[in-house]
Amino acid sequence: MEKIQYSGTVWAINHNNPEPLVTHCLKKLQDYGIKKEDIRLTDAPENVQVGEIVVEMWPYHIDVARVRTIRNESFISGSVMQIELKADEQGNYID
Repeated sequence: MEKIQYSGTVWAINHNNPEPLVTHCLKKLQDYGIKKEDIRLTDAPENVQVGEIVVEMWPYHIDVARVRTIRNESFISGSVMQIELKADEQGNYID
């Protein structure tokens, strides 16, 4: 399994996702080498720095991106990887 190379804060964007999804995404990020204490769960990252990781959670995958540029308090990021989330027939995460 490829580890995510990062330094500083990892921003996990959460737009009122269900708790099982958030919990599973945080577990998967740790599986990929991110320390739990480095993850900041937020709906709008503040003071993002170039080089930090931004994660967007979706029901069936996680988008992992690295911040490349910051303009007018907005950031532009490039994709690092996409992590697939597997669920059983009842929608319970199994990986």
